[in-house]
Amino acid sequence: MPWYNGDYPPSYKNQPVELGDKAVEIANELLLHGAGEGIAIATGLKRARVHFAARGKVSGKATGSKSKNRGDE
Repeated sequence: MPWYNGDYPPSYKNQPVELGDKAVEIANELLLHGAGEGIAIATGLKRARVHFAARGKVSGKATGSKSKNRGDE
């Protein structure tokens, strides 16, 4: 099941918004290529963390800055 418009997997809800959005983008692409839902969710989050870590922007958890988490909305 692809995720859109804030309807994200529960494991993404407490992630920074930017990280969760990237993870959903990756997970949806994996689903299109035949990956199972559980694999897509886990791989999407892992690859999103790597993506942002390489850019020094967001870690796997909220940073010390005032990043907004989905749970805060």
